Amino acid sequence: MDVLAPTTIELTEYVPCELPKEALPFALGEKLWRLYDAQGKQLSVEFPTPATSHCWRLTALGWVGFIPLTRSAHMVISPKIPVANLFAMWAHVYGWRGVRWLTGITGVSSLPGFYERLALLLANRVLVRGRQGWQRAYVASDGWLPFVRGRLRTRELMTNWSGNTAVPCRYHTFTTDIPDNQILAYTLALISRNGRLSPAAQKTLRRAAHLACQIATPVPCTPEACIGRSYNRLNEDYRPLHALCRFFLTHTLPHHSPGSAGMSPFLVNMARLFEQFVAAWLKVHLPAGWRVRVQESVNFGVRDELTFRADVVLYDKNDRVRAILDTKYKTAPRAETADVSQVITYAKAKKAPHAILIYPQPLAQPLRIQVDESLQLHTLTFALNNDLETAGQQFGTSLLEIIASTNA
Repeated sequence: MDVLAPTTIELTEYVPCELPKEALPFALGEKLWRLYDAQGKQLSVEFPTPATSHCWRLTALGWVGFIPLTRSAHMVISPKIPVANLFAMWAHVYGWRGVRWLTGITGVSSLPGFYERLALLLANRVLVRGRQGWQRAYVASDGWLPFVRGRLRTRELMTNWSGNTAVPCRYHTFTTDIPDNQILAYTLALISRNGRLSPAAQKTLRRAAHLACQIATPVPCTPEACIGRSYNRLNEDYRPLHALCRFFLTHTLPHHSPGSAGMSPFLVNMARLFEQFVAAWLKVHLPAGWRVRVQESVNFGVRDELTFRADVVLYDKNDRVRAILDTKYKTAPRAETADVSQVITYAKAKKAPHAILIYPQPLAQPLRIQVDESLQLHTLTFALNNDLETAGQQFGTSLLEIIASTNA
């Protein structure tokens, strides 16, 4: 197979990038198509043909991040919005707003640079925690011991004893190998393999990963393991560490090739992030008593034969559904018919007076339609290209004006 020379292929989401036929080995292009087009739909991979002027044509489909090609070649996909705004969206979604330890990170201008700064932040804080002392807890264990420790398991002794000197016991060990530390060990082990990090950052990450893996087993875990954990005065500083771990675990994909590349792909679904960001912003800025439900089930049929999920459902302080919100991370002059039909169907099923489509930039043809006597359809904008606080205030004002225009 041809080997790709050390290089970085740079893409911007939704902007086609053409590469000469010889710039990308065919086998590697086929792997990109198989993993990220046919399977994941993160990329559109068009092979060299007369239709593409015999060039590779690559288009990122609403995902940003980077993909390893070989140990020395990578693909970097930049967002179409400022990286500082991308950070602000993450800060809302992951609960980092106003956290002083993130000072200076918003000045990073590239996505790989931002990733490295966050990775270093996690590594350095883990190293500090290591100097201060790790969280410990008593963990129950079962085993055959040469002496009685803890509680003797008499039933197992009577049924399984073979005449040797060991006896079965259940005992507790005061250990650092607990989930709080295992999450740190696994996350650091994962991101320390990232080939996009600078040598200095790589050294710090590996030192932190080695330290964490010495005191805890890097048990594979999901982002959900970082949510809803119990904190007290002894482990309160684990809260931001687990928030950072959740960020990396959410956006790091499984390694797709065991030999040629030395890192795991890191990709962010911008459509999902936009949905989560809008929901997180609403939870903070809606009037007191209002509730936001994300990905709420919407059932159809006499026996609920079909079930779909609405992006965001708004409830007022009297627990009445006031609006169905559907975020659309798209660049389009007008709302698509399929999107309009979908949000209207959801609103009808939930008996909501408003069905609202939300876009990251203004539409050339915005909608405000009275669908019937009980339902209005609207399009709104939560602009991501400029200051998010100003955009949020404009979005919130427009939303509340729409909801106040009718009596539920």
